[in-house]
Amino acid sequence: MSDYTPQSSQASTVPDARIAIVAARFNDFVVNGLIAGARRVLARHGIADDAIEECHVPGAFEIPLAAQKLAATGRFDGIVALGAVIRGGTAHFEFVAGECTRGLGRVMLDSGLPIGFGVLTCDTEAQALERSNSMSGNKGEEAALAVLEMVAALRHLDERAR
Repeated sequence: MSDYTPQSSQASTVPDARIAIVAARFNDFVVNGLIAGARRVLARHGIADDAIEECHVPGAFEIPLAAQKLAATGRFDGIVALGAVIRGGTAHFEFVAGECTRGLGRVMLDSGLPIGFGVLTCDTEAQALERSNSMSGNKGEEAALAVLEMVAALRHLDERAR
């Protein structure tokens, strides 16, 4: 487990943020926990339900394209990307995980919109479930908190540039 702890105090300064959640349907037994965690954090920081839009895609490979389309609308301040890629017996895992990561990084840099990376890359289903429940560090919560923190940071940078 990681020792990273996003700064929730900074995340609480953007209750007016509009957030998109892009979630993969593949491995939904894991992803549903990530979605619940992300929504919990967003609500805890004052983001209204009607300021959150969910978009479901088939799998992790498709997440970057949906994120790109959502970013292009100009309706969102940040995107939370959620999925689970679990290693199997072939190289498929590396291709899907790598392209999802690369694609989301490109979307974030091209659009200037923060994307919280909550796409799990695990060796086993047990590891994925551990990272998607609320008892041992839900990565959906961490991704949502990171997005809120970045929205606040980018707004601060924009204000300083004026």
